[in-house]
Amino acid sequence: MLSDEFNPLDGKMLQVIGADGTVCKRLEPNLDDDLLKRAYRTMILSRVADEKAVKLQRQGRIGAYPPSRGQEASQIGPAMALGPEDWVIPGFRELTALLWKGVPLLNLFLYWSGNEEGNAYPEGVRVTPGVIPVSDQIPHAVGVSYASKLRGETVVTMTYFGDGGSSEGSFHEGLNLAGVLKTPTIFVCQNNQYAISLPRAKQTASKTIAQKAIAYGFPGIMVDGNDVLALYAAAKEAVDRARAGEGPTLIESYTYRIGDHTTSDDATRYRSQSELQEWETKDPLARFRVYLTNKGLWDDIMEKTSIEEARSRVDEESQKALDHSPPQLDDVFKYTYKTMPPGLLNQLSALKKDLGLGGAD
Repeated sequence: MLSDEFNPLDGKMLQVIGADGTVCKRLEPNLDDDLLKRAYRTMILSRVADEKAVKLQRQGRIGAYPPSRGQEASQIGPAMALGPEDWVIPGFRELTALLWKGVPLLNLFLYWSGNEEGNAYPEGVRVTPGVIPVSDQIPHAVGVSYASKLRGETVVTMTYFGDGGSSEGSFHEGLNLAGVLKTPTIFVCQNNQYAISLPRAKQTASKTIAQKAIAYGFPGIMVDGNDVLALYAAAKEAVDRARAGEGPTLIESYTYRIGDHTTSDDATRYRSQSELQEWETKDPLARFRVYLTNKGLWDDIMEKTSIEEARSRVDEESQKALDHSPPQLDDVFKYTYKTMPPGLLNQLSALKKDLGLGGAD
């Protein structure tokens, strides 16, 4: 097992593609060429959409937004190991994974515009709405995967969170329950080195975050978070274990947040320029492009075309979101349950009455 070979207690980290594009052939997963190219195109789309969202926020046209630049591999690599029947339970910085799983760009722009309709994903897209409270999604993921286990399904649930999330009670409660119940849950910690302004060194005394899994009775592995193939390989092994009834896995994706925590943050107040420049050289898109180019799967023309197509698509979908009808009062209530329960109906009716809008429908 990779988690044995790359034991987090030894401080070892799984890497397939080096920062210079060199490949460890022994660890290289056998993936279809078209799948690899689709993954890279999705990363390009995510990067372009991310840049657009930041610009729109700066213009005051959408609300606060959490940039994903630098974390594209951390998000898509694990998601590539999932099947369409599997669930993704995200936090709030998983743009690339959501695009890979089929969440429309329009929905994502609507959501960050403050429109609850953005959480109404198409039928069959097994992704839950974003969760802003840190780590609250972790127990949800364990619950979803436990339900699948009770039903006798082979469905796997993957949840994402940050290094700061590993200090929350929900993290420990979720991992403990997953270990006890042996649920088919994959925990992906995007360790981007900072929980807002708090550096990783002050987050925990553990040598790695991955090793925390050992206390809960299941494997943990630290992976180069800017290496798509390493993340896929670790997640594929974890997914296979989960489907076989062998329980959960914790994957620590060791990466870096190039942008601010959100557009309400100023990272220059707590990070040095030299640190930022060092991590810029580890750009996951640049590294993956070198890999594809060396395999004869990518060239400059494809790069230019893919960027142009991504920009056109992002411009179109973001404009649809900006032109969309504004949120309605009912939206705060109606996107939580399939059928609104009596308690919420009463609250909606009372609110409408207080606002002079009459009772609920």
